[in-house]
Amino acid sequence: MRTVLPEAFCSRMRKQLGEEFPAFLRSMENPPVRGIRMNPLKPCRIQDQFRGNDPVPWAENGYYLQADSTAGSTIWHEAGAFYIQDPSAMIPMAVLSPKGGETVLDLCSAPGGKATQAGVMMAQRGLLVCNEPVPKRAAVLSGNIERMGIRNALVVSAWPDALASRWPEGFDAVLADVPCSGEGMFRRDPETITEWSADKAAGCAERQRDIMAAAQAMVRPGGRLVYSTCTYNPAENEENVRWFLQQWPNWHTEPFSLPGIDAPEGYYTCYPHRIRGEGQFIALLRKEGEGEPSLPEDRTVLKAGRNEKQFPAEQIPCLPEATHLFGSTLIRTEFLPDIQGIRVLRAGLHLGEIRGKNFFPDHAAADYAFRSGAQRSEISPREGIRYLGGETVIGSEKGWTVVCCDGLALGWGKGSDGVIKNHYPKGLRQGRLS
Repeated sequence: MRTVLPEAFCSRMRKQLGEEFPAFLRSMENPPVRGIRMNPLKPCRIQDQFRGNDPVPWAENGYYLQADSTAGSTIWHEAGAFYIQDPSAMIPMAVLSPKGGETVLDLCSAPGGKATQAGVMMAQRGLLVCNEPVPKRAAVLSGNIERMGIRNALVVSAWPDALASRWPEGFDAVLADVPCSGEGMFRRDPETITEWSADKAAGCAERQRDIMAAAQAMVRPGGRLVYSTCTYNPAENEENVRWFLQQWPNWHTEPFSLPGIDAPEGYYTCYPHRIRGEGQFIALLRKEGEGEPSLPEDRTVLKAGRNEKQFPAEQIPCLPEATHLFGSTLIRTEFLPDIQGIRVLRAGLHLGEIRGKNFFPDHAAADYAFRSGAQRSEISPREGIRYLGGETVIGSEKGWTVVCCDGLALGWGKGSDGVIKNHYPKGLRQGRLS
């Protein structure tokens, strides 16, 4: 079916691209490009099936995915072996290049593709703060952080200016992947075409500037900020970068280069007739000066006492020692910044809850326990589908056990009399997996 683009959009793009416009128009008739990122935090055999695909040149662990692939509806996807992501969307975090030991903020983080990419790049070291102001989207973000096994993440839900007042100059690196008019999604999501209008970009640009103002305040001297959108509109892209530099003269753009991408001016627009991906704009900005991030430690969340530290390991060996009691949940985190007044959905690795004399392990702790040698119950892929749907499985193990399949932890079960009772979270259960 021919994609019918708004005439006002085409008129602007004709001026914007000049002689390249016919090639752009032809590219918009092609199917959207799909990608997949392998998760090295959860190595397993199923990942080898995708490593023969064409690699995404600018993203480590990224591969192109066939248009008709059903990888996203398999038990391997649910268990966090990989993340389905547009190849162009892998560029902003590759440009930000977070490193282990840094403090990193993904300011507009849902659904979590870029955040989980950062978590892999940081190799579980340092602090990764993932923020999403909209509560329902924040819940999806938290679920993807859990699914991909990111243990050094703090997932919060707050407006950017609230975070800026709490954490000034607190981060080495910030990604502001801002809401936009969505022109780069026209191929992937045709509904965005009907929602588009020439006036929408003006409203988006104003909101984007508010987010940029909050973002820059949270970067330490000498730190970096990546500003990105999924639109082609200069009002939301280059013009916003120019506005930013006028407002804060202590910032400058910084050239960057990735395989297949060269940005000598410090910003780059992905057009589908130029690269194998959807629309994306990326700008790399550097704050002048030198300094360390100044994130104060939180002193309001209870530290884990001796009983809380020992109790989980007594019932489930191989779990790490808790550091904090977050509500009724025991967690482990190397550092917890000041979170007073901020809604927190996830902090570090959730270990589980103490209920009376019993400890109930958290779903997020299953993979850690699996890789640390905890008792496990191996099942087939077909049984895995039933397990993720909430059914019991057969097994001789007794007590808490990690239900696993082909090198991946699926979740917890509790064995008795030849049956493993299902403890996969009800909110995650799936009825349509292949």
